[in-house]
Amino acid sequence: MNYLAHIYLSGDNDLVTIGNFIADGIKGKRYKKYSKEIQIGILLHRHIDTYTDAHKTVRLSTKRLHKKYSHYSGVIVDILYDHFLAKNWASYCDTPLDEYIENFYDSLEANYDILPSRIQKMMPYMLADNWLLSYASIDGISRVLDGMNRRTKNRSSMNEAVVELEAFYTEFENEFSAFFDELIASSKQKLKVLNQELYD
Repeated sequence: MNYLAHIYLSGDNDLVTIGNFIADGIKGKRYKKYSKEIQIGILLHRHIDTYTDAHKTVRLSTKRLHKKYSHYSGVIVDILYDHFLAKNWASYCDTPLDEYIENFYDSLEANYDILPSRIQKMMPYMLADNWLLSYASIDGISRVLDGMNRRTKNRSSMNEAVVELEAFYTEFENEFSAFFDELIASSKQKLKVLNQELYD
């Protein structure tokens, strides 16, 4: 899953959410240097990634892309699934998407000092272009895929994946919806276990 899903699946605790958001850059046992709440977010992030990568429904989505995009197909599906979460946001959250995202950005700024330098450097671009809100439109997803392709020095051709998104839009959306309900349940259970383990 990509940024928006990870943030949403963190629940209502700002520090757990920040831990989940920064987790990709925290390798091995380095998470233990952070506060317990951030540790929970990092470990939850790892659980979400493992659960997602192994899920049979997600594999249907990645298989559709694999011939053309090879090992980048999983990254593309993460981004496409964030699009469907943003598009169908009202089905998952009572807070409007733009307000929810602004609250998250405020939390990032309030906790700026504990963010890894990579995230600190990324933040101005994220806020200026409002990455998270842009996921709701196909144009926004196209810009995200363009950026990802540039990061791979144009080797991945990820910018072209908007073609598959439009061609198989209903299939991707149905797969996302079926999978995400299960991921929500799994994440809630993992969050409960992590809270018990780290606070007992």
